[in-house]
Amino acid sequence: MTTKLKIYNTALRYCKERSVTLTEDREPRRLLDEVWADGGVDYCLENGQWKFAMKAVKIDYDSTVDREFGYTYAFQKPDDWKVTSAVCSDEYFEIPLTRYSHENGYWYADLDTLYVKYVSNAADYGYDLSIWPSTFTNYVAAHFANEVVDKLTGSNPETIIRVEKILKANKITAKSKDAQNQAQQFPAPGNWVTSRKRLRGDNRDRGNRGSLLG
Repeated sequence: MTTKLKIYNTALRYCKERSVTLTEDREPRRLLDEVWADGGVDYCLENGQWKFAMKAVKIDYDSTVDREFGYTYAFQKPDDWKVTSAVCSDEYFEIPLTRYSHENGYWYADLDTLYVKYVSNAADYGYDLSIWPSTFTNYVAAHFANEVVDKLTGSNPETIIRVEKILKANKITAKSKDAQNQAQQFPAPGNWVTSRKRLRGDNRDRGNRGSLLG
């Protein structure tokens, strides 16, 4: 299971530095604490459509926001939002919404309800280290290493280049592994098939016909 200490010591191993504890007063731990406090994990969450951190919500419009022009309704982004994956008009995420905009912490649309999937940094989603895949843990550790390697090594070019290569490789591996967890996709039914189902009253199947978790 991933822990904060495991992230720190993996990062230090990438930098060819000896391990630390979370209580000892050494520069490596202080530098890594700074990266953590400055949003080091959030940075990594923002760089992918991570399935383990994906959250689906129904959002009603914010009646306190008045619109003078453009889209009619405003929807405030959740506090734990990091990256949008899908914005849809239905609860099954089968009908992607193409006419909407986002700015200054809001989505804007002409519907009064949105269904949104997004990468979340909530404690039981993206910040739940117990559900992190090992490949994502290694990516985060490499990012932390890349943030501190210059100070730790006195700008040693060989180690800096080594950490940069590890970061690039770990990011690719983490995204590739995450993509394998994508739900199997099926083509959406055509209008003729849909109409026939409705005539027969046979449109009860709301199974997953596609995935919008890019």
